[in-house]
Amino acid sequence: MKRYSICFFAALLALLSGFAVGLGIGGRHIRLEYAVPDTVYETETYPDVQVVIRQEETAAEEAAEAAAHIERYYLVSETGYLLVFTEGKKDECIQTHIPITDFPQEEQEKLRAGIWFDTMMEVFFYLESYTS
Repeated sequence: MKRYSICFFAALLALLSGFAVGLGIGGRHIRLEYAVPDTVYETETYPDVQVVIRQEETAAEEAAEAAAHIERYYLVSETGYLLVFTEGKKDECIQTHIPITDFPQEEQEKLRAGIWFDTMMEVFFYLESYTS
């Protein structure tokens, strides 16, 4: 029984060392004889690296650009149902099919006047807080 366990561990050690050597030799490079010209392989790609020299100025420019593209949303009640309008786009409207009667009286007054939201997620959260 002792012979079998020694042979088993010797075979296991040989198998593991062969596996480790195989990974070290052949696992990290491309065999050029099989490479196709003008082909980028997955192992050759690198993530895009962007070097920013003047980071403060770039951050300020990005913030100004983001501020120019901010859309606001207007939630208002018309004909007893809630509608969402996008600021600056008068013809775009989302009909919610949520009746104003689902809201408390003081919220109904606010909705008749209209409520502004900075993001569509805020509109969803507001509606969910009263309709759930």
